Amino acid sequence: MKRKIFSLLFVTGLLTMNSCKDALDYTPKGVLSSSDLTSPTAVEGLVTAAYAAIGNGDMIGPIYSNWVYGSVRSDDAYKGGGGTGDVGEIDAIEHYNLVTPSINAFVTRTWQNLFKSISRCNVALRAVNSLSEASYPNKKTRLAELRFLRAHSYFTMKLLYKNIPIFDENASAEEILKVSNSLSNEESWNKIAADFQFAIDNLPSSQPELGRANKVAAQAYLAKLRLYQAYEQNDTHQVVNINKTRLQEVVTLTQAVISSGKYSLNKDIADNFLAETENGSESIFAIQFTINDGTTSGRLNFEDGLNYPHGAPQYGCCGFHAPSQNLVNAHATDENGLPKFDTFNDSNIDLTTATVDPRLDHTVGIDGHPYKYDNTKPFSNSWVRDAGVYGNFHSMRAQQLASSSSYFKLGPFMGTAKNYDILRYDDILLMQAEAYIELGQQASALPLINLVRKRASESTGRLKKADGTFASKYLVKEYTTTGWTQAYARKALQWERRMEFATEGPRFFDLVRWGIAEPTLNAYINKEKTRRTFLNTAKFTAGRDEYLPIPQAEITFTNGLYKQNPGY
Repeated sequence: MKRKIFSLLFVTGLLTMNSCKDALDYTPKGVLSSSDLTSPTAVEGLVTAAYAAIGNGDMIGPIYSNWVYGSVRSDDAYKGGGGTGDVGEIDAIEHYNLVTPSINAFVTRTWQNLFKSISRCNVALRAVNSLSEASYPNKKTRLAELRFLRAHSYFTMKLLYKNIPIFDENASAEEILKVSNSLSNEESWNKIAADFQFAIDNLPSSQPELGRANKVAAQAYLAKLRLYQAYEQNDTHQVVNINKTRLQEVVTLTQAVISSGKYSLNKDIADNFLAETENGSESIFAIQFTINDGTTSGRLNFEDGLNYPHGAPQYGCCGFHAPSQNLVNAHATDENGLPKFDTFNDSNIDLTTATVDPRLDHTVGIDGHPYKYDNTKPFSNSWVRDAGVYGNFHSMRAQQLASSSSYFKLGPFMGTAKNYDILRYDDILLMQAEAYIELGQQASALPLINLVRKRASESTGRLKKADGTFASKYLVKEYTTTGWTQAYARKALQWERRMEFATEGPRFFDLVRWGIAEPTLNAYINKEKTRRTFLNTAKFTAGRDEYLPIPQAEITFTNGLYKQNPGY
C-alpha cells in the first residue's frame, strides 16, 4: 500500500473517553497538549492526529460509515445479522424506536466520538495559532485544514442530531459548558459554513501529500452544506421553503469544482469500491486508511466490520447490512432502459428475466452472481446468516475480497485499509443537477444526470461470470428532452441518487432533506413487512424520526442546558 499521511502512532497513545465532560473538552492523552508545544514538528503531529480522528469511529459509535444511520434507517437495507436481537440497538434504529434514547449505545457513542474529533481539531488549532508564520511556514494552510476537518465533524453531527452545540478553539472549558444546542437551523449551518469558507480562502488547490484537504474539496463540501441548508425546516423538521439563493451558491461552488479540471468520473463505478483503485480521479476527499504500516493490524476501517457474509468460508462473520427487496426491485428498468418509477415495487423482480441497472451487481450479493467482482467464488445463499428474517441479499460496496492486500481479519471481525470517500465527483454532478432542477432550470440538469447514467451503463466489465456471460440482463439508457419537466426531472434526480449511492448511507438524509421521509418510509414499511415480518412494528413518525435524539447523558451532564429533540 502506498504511503499515506496518517500514522498509527498518533492513535495508539490515545485513551478511550467515557465521560460526558471529556466529550465536550477532550485533550488527547499520550501526545503533547497545546500548552506543551514548542516546535513545529510537535504541532504537525497534532494536525495529523486531527486527521486521524475523523476515522476513529468504531462499530458501535460510527462516525463516517452510515450503513446504520443512513442505509438501514432508510428503504435501502435491513439490519441483518443473527436475528432482531443481534445488536438490538440497530434493530431499534431500524424500527424508529428510540423514544428511550438513554439505552441506545450507538446514539451516545457516535455523539462522543464526533466530539472527540472536534476537540482534536480545537487542540491543534490552539497549538498552530501559538506559532508565528516565520517559525511555522505552513501555519495558514494547517489552520485551514483543521477548520475543514472540524466543519466535517460538525456537519456530520448536524445531519444526525440537528440541534447541536457549536464552539471553536477559543472557548475555555468553562465556556464550553455554557454553550447550548439552541441555535437556529440557519445559525448553526452558517457557523459550520464559516469554517469551510475559511478553508476555501486559505487552502491551496493541490496538496503535496495524499489525504490532505485542498481548496476544491472545501468548495465541494460547502456546496453540500448549502444544498442541505437550502431546504429550510421548521422546528418539527418539515421543509417549509427551498431557498433559491442557497441553490445558486450550490451551482456556483459545484461549477468551481467541475471547472477546476482536477476530478472526473472513473470509467467504471467499481473503481470507487476497490482498494486497488482508491484515490482515483473521482475521489475529492477521503479518510485514508493503511495496512502493513509496521503496526500489528494497521489503521483500518472497522465500522463496516460486521458486514461480511457470515457463511462464506473466507469470511465467517457477521451477516449484517442486508439490502432490502425494495432496493433490489428499484434496479429494474423498462424496455427503454429507464426506471420503473411508479411500478417497480408492485411485485418482486425476476432476476432471470428482467432488465436491470448494472449498479445492482456492484451493490448486492445475489446467489450465483460474482461477489465483489470475483467470478471464481460467486455469492451463494448458503453464505446468508438468517435468510428467514432478512432474506438472501447481502451488501457488497464497502466489503473487500479476502484476497485483497487491504483486507485484515481481527478475531471474528473484518477490517480494511480501503479509503472511505467523503466527497466524490459523482456527488458533485448530482448536487449541481438537483440545484438546477429546484431553480427551474431542469434542462441544465439533464446532461449532468446523463453523465452518471452513461457511466453506469458502461460499468459492466467486471461483472461477467466465469463462463463469460453476465449474471443479469443490463439495460440503462439516458434520459431525453421529451417530457423532461421539472417534476419529472426531480423524480429522475432522486432516483439517480438512490442508484448511485445505494447502501453507502446518503439515502436517509436525502429523504429528510427533500421533506419526503415520512411518506416514503411508511410506504416502504407497509409493503416490506408483507415480505419481512420483522418489520411489523416499524413506523416512521414525522416530526421526530428525521433526527436522532440528543443523548440523555449529555442533557443530564449539562443540567438541562441541552434541549431534547422533538418527540423524544
